[in-house]
Amino acid sequence: MSRSKEMDLTTGNPFWSLLKFAIPVILGNLFQLFYTLADSVIVGKTLGAESLAAVGSTSIIIYFVFCFINGFTGGFGICLGQRCGAKDEKGMRKSVAASTLLSIVFTVVLTLVCCLLAHQILRWMQIPADISGEAYDYMFVVLLGTGATVFYNMISNMLRALGDSKTPLYFLVFSSVLNIFLDILFIVPFHMGVAGAAWATILAQFLSAVLSLIVGLKSFPVLHLHAEDFHDLKDTIRIHLKTGFPMGFQMSVMCIGQLAMQTVVNSLGTAAVAGYTAASKADQLSVLVNNAMMTAISNYVAQNFGAGKKDRIRQGVRACLIQTEFFNLIMCIGILLLRHPIVRMFLTAPTAEIYHYSDAYLTIVAPFYFILGLLAVYRTSIQSMQNGRAPFAACMIELVMRIAATVGLSGILGYTSVCIASPLAWFGACALLIPVYYKMMR
Repeated sequence: MSRSKEMDLTTGNPFWSLLKFAIPVILGNLFQLFYTLADSVIVGKTLGAESLAAVGSTSIIIYFVFCFINGFTGGFGICLGQRCGAKDEKGMRKSVAASTLLSIVFTVVLTLVCCLLAHQILRWMQIPADISGEAYDYMFVVLLGTGATVFYNMISNMLRALGDSKTPLYFLVFSSVLNIFLDILFIVPFHMGVAGAAWATILAQFLSAVLSLIVGLKSFPVLHLHAEDFHDLKDTIRIHLKTGFPMGFQMSVMCIGQLAMQTVVNSLGTAAVAGYTAASKADQLSVLVNNAMMTAISNYVAQNFGAGKKDRIRQGVRACLIQTEFFNLIMCIGILLLRHPIVRMFLTAPTAEIYHYSDAYLTIVAPFYFILGLLAVYRTSIQSMQNGRAPFAACMIELVMRIAATVGLSGILGYTSVCIASPLAWFGACALLIPVYYKMMR
C-alpha cells in the first residue's frame, strides 16, 4: 500500500502533528456550519423572522440526526485508524467494507423512520402554529436527504482515519460556496421558500461527498475494495457496531437534552425562538471547533493505540488540551464582543426582545467553553482506547443534568434554566471522565 506523509500520526512531534491535522478539520467544520448559517441568514433576510424561527425551531431535530450520523461513522473511523496504526492492510480493507455496508443499511432505516415521523415530531416539540407549516417543509427535506449526510461523513471519517484531513476541507469550501448560490437561487427567483434552503444544503453536501470519494480513491489504494474484502465480515461488523453505535448514541443523547431546551424555548413564543436560534448558531461555532479537536485526538489516539505507543498518547492528549482551550478562549471573547452583530446577521431589524433572549444565552454559556474543551478531549481519548462504558455513562449524566436543569427549573428561572443547562451538564460529565482517564493512563 502506498503511503503519504499525512497518514502516519504515530511519529513526529505530537503537538505539531495534532495541530497540522486539526486545522483542516476545524476549517472543514466551520464551512459545514456555513451550510446552516447560509440557510438562516438568507431565510431571515429574505423571508423574515417567522421563517427564521421555523428553521430554528426544528434545527435541534436535524442536529440530533446529524450528531448520530457523525458519531456512528466516527466510530468506524476509529476502527480504521487502529488498523492503520497497526499497519494491517487486510484489516483496513475489511474495515472499509464493513463501514460501507453498515452505512447503506443505516441510511435506509434512518431516512424511513425520520420521514414517517415528521408530523409527530412537530407535535412533540410544540412548534408554534404560525410557523409549523414552514418548519415541516424545511425539516422533511433535510431528513429526506439523510443519505447525503451519511455518505459525506463516512468518506470524510475514512480519509481522516488514514491521516488525510485536507481533502474533505477542499471540497467543503467549494460546496459551501455552491450552497450559498443555490440558497439564493431557490429562495429568490424560484420562490421555493424554506424548502429551497433545505434542498440547497442537501445537494451541496452530496456533491462534496462525491468529490471527496473520487480523490480518496485516487490517493489511497486501500479504499479500492474487492469481492474478497466483503467475505467473513461478521467479526469486523461486530467491532464496528460495538464502537460506532455507542458513539452515535452518546452524541444523540446529548441532543435529547438540547431538544428539551428547544421545547421550553418554543413555548415562550416566536421572539424567544428567533433570539435563541441566532444565539445557538453562534454557540455552534465553539461546538464545531471542539468537535474538530475531538476528530483530531480521536484519530491520533486510535493510531497510537493500534501501534501500542501509550506514552505518545499521553503527550498528545496534553497537547490537544492546550490547543483546544486556546481556541475556546478566542471563541468566548469573540462571541461576547460580537453578540449583537451576530443577531443582525440573521435579522434585518431585530427587536429588543429578540436581543434579550440572544444576549442572555451567550453571556451565560460562552465563559464555560473551557469546560466543554475538557469534556471533548477526555471523552474522545477514552473512547479511542476502546473504553465505551465511561463515555456512555458521562453522556447519561449530561442528559439527566440538562433535562433536570431545563424542565425542573423552568418554572422558577424561566429562560435562564435553558441558559445554565449546558454548563451544568458539561461539569457533571467531566467529573466522571477526568478521573477515569488518569486511572487508565496509570
